[in-house]
Amino acid sequence: MIIYEQEGVYIHSSCGKTNDQDSLISGILRVLEKDAEVIVDWRPLDDALDSSSILYARKDSSSVVEWTQAPKERGHRGSEHLNSYEAEWDMVNTVSFKRKPHTNGDAPSHRNGKSKWSFLFSLTDLKSIKQNKEGMGWSYLVFCLKDDVVLPALHFHQGDSKLLIESLEKYVVLCESPQDKRTLLVNCQNKSLSQSFENLLDEPAYGLIQKIKKDPYTATMIGFSKVTNYIFDSLRGSDPSTHQRPPSEMADFLSDAISGLKINQQEEPGFEVITRIDLGERPVVQRKEPVSLEEWTKNIDSEGRILNVDSMKQMIFRGGLSHALRKQAWKFLLGYFPWDSTKEERTQLQKQKTDEYFRMKLQWKSVSQEQEKRNSRLRDYRSLIEKDVNRTDRTNKFYEGQDNPGLILLHDILMTYCMYDFDLGYVQGMSDLLSPLLYVMENEVDAFWCFASYMDQMHQNFEEQMQGMKTQLIQLSTLLRLLDSGFCSYLESQDSGYLYFCFRWLLIRFKREFSFLDILRLWEVMWTELPCKNFHLLLCCAILESEKQQIMEKHYGFNEILKHINELSMKIDVEDILCKAEAISLQMVKCKELPQAVCEILGLQDSEVTTPDSDVGEDENVVMTPRPTSAFQSNALPTLSASGSRDDSPTQIPVSSDVCRLTPA
Repeated sequence: MIIYEQEGVYIHSSCGKTNDQDSLISGILRVLEKDAEVIVDWRPLDDALDSSSILYARKDSSSVVEWTQAPKERGHRGSEHLNSYEAEWDMVNTVSFKRKPHTNGDAPSHRNGKSKWSFLFSLTDLKSIKQNKEGMGWSYLVFCLKDDVVLPALHFHQGDSKLLIESLEKYVVLCESPQDKRTLLVNCQNKSLSQSFENLLDEPAYGLIQKIKKDPYTATMIGFSKVTNYIFDSLRGSDPSTHQRPPSEMADFLSDAISGLKINQQEEPGFEVITRIDLGERPVVQRKEPVSLEEWTKNIDSEGRILNVDSMKQMIFRGGLSHALRKQAWKFLLGYFPWDSTKEERTQLQKQKTDEYFRMKLQWKSVSQEQEKRNSRLRDYRSLIEKDVNRTDRTNKFYEGQDNPGLILLHDILMTYCMYDFDLGYVQGMSDLLSPLLYVMENEVDAFWCFASYMDQMHQNFEEQMQGMKTQLIQLSTLLRLLDSGFCSYLESQDSGYLYFCFRWLLIRFKREFSFLDILRLWEVMWTELPCKNFHLLLCCAILESEKQQIMEKHYGFNEILKHINELSMKIDVEDILCKAEAISLQMVKCKELPQAVCEILGLQDSEVTTPDSDVGEDENVVMTPRPTSAFQSNALPTLSASGSRDDSPTQIPVSSDVCRLTPA
């Protein structure tokens, strides 16, 4: 599909050294969307239909790559194809790659002197765009790619380059360079995260795999919930390079999705080898009744302070909260209210936070359409929020209807959060974390500050480098290998050892795996930070252990494992999984030979771990002996806590009536 097309776009091949007309090479510039990629293509008018002369600069190459038509395909296409640009792309899909080294920026020789200037590149490889100075006659653009290849300047003799920039901004975020206002820096991440994976299943198979490789956030957020036989077919589908690949290699596509992720830790230097250890008998755990409003009230003194905080957290861990109590208790569990605060202190805090919230809300509400047009980040945040809010789970009556007040508040809170933490802004999945909070709080301000506190815990999941997600997947693999090395080996034999099917579980804390009411129970239990750090990883282990027998007995392969795990959504018993996960934690706490890496993941080093009561004893205290620092942490992979706060505080935009500062100069 052609997104943009402009004739009269010239390359000045002589760089101004001669007035020879041949030094001005007229061409056509196009932006095309093809097979899940956006391509920028310029070629001389004479070569408009000659794909064999295109230069393709890729970010992983140190040289220019020439496209040459595959010998078997030449002569197989009729002349009618030359009249169709879409047909021409059909021809491009049959070309083969031939790398040609070039030094000092020299282009390869061609039969036609003008052909050597043709080029095209994927928008994912674009690093920056340099614009001309105002008042210099024809406008021009210079594209710089991520491998520092600088393409020839394109001069717009007919019209200007604004329309091209607007077309590109539909797919990438362009921001002015702090060092040079003429240079637009490309930040593809936020834009790529904004793309809904729901549309991918309508795209060609190779495009789907390319998006999984380039953007695992989006691909695993929604898409894996819809995985059927299509995924495996896609892996061997229309990409010619995969036709000869045996099924055992199909997961190679997914293994590249998160750069630098290595699940087989025992093969990596610096990791502790997890050998088979006798963990002892696993105790039987019973859940309790939810904490009632009466029990909560009994633990409050005359000034409104919560008494016996540790005991209260244990009660919440064991049974959760009655729904009538959640509106109060969640504010404490999330850190919005300090546990030792008085009723008067909390009242003052709410007044302060209310003023602060509405000042931030006024900021984006006051931005005019004209100002927003000049602020691509704010514009993109709004667009993505509107899409995600429209996809909110409507099974809960609180969010029923297109113009439901609950949906409007979701939108407003998320936009205000972009003002609160403008650096992070909005990333797909955040609305999943907010919707239960707003449902429980029934108050815009309280919901916002509880969400901001929750995002302090979850922030690393949404950062561009995905270090938090990488770490959690590695930690999960470590725990699962300790619990059942045989199951881990089976998953690896089926190309599933990377545990990508758990990505969504971790990213949004099981939000799409349990019913709306069950997720309220699960989250409040996790927020107690009991019985150990990273309890959510033990929940993952409990779910996988529950499915192990079916997966192994039925000899599920790569495709079947993906399909089976994702079809568990809304079918998992939350109370059963909580019991199993707690039992695993008690089993590990009692083990005296627990590997160092596991101790660090669960936070059992140099600390006294208090586990909630179970059938094996009431309020049992287990003291772990100190261990030396593990090599697991020395590999620069931070140990994440289910409730650990960030070291870096969010960037807040100073409150002011002057909202023009949100617009780049």
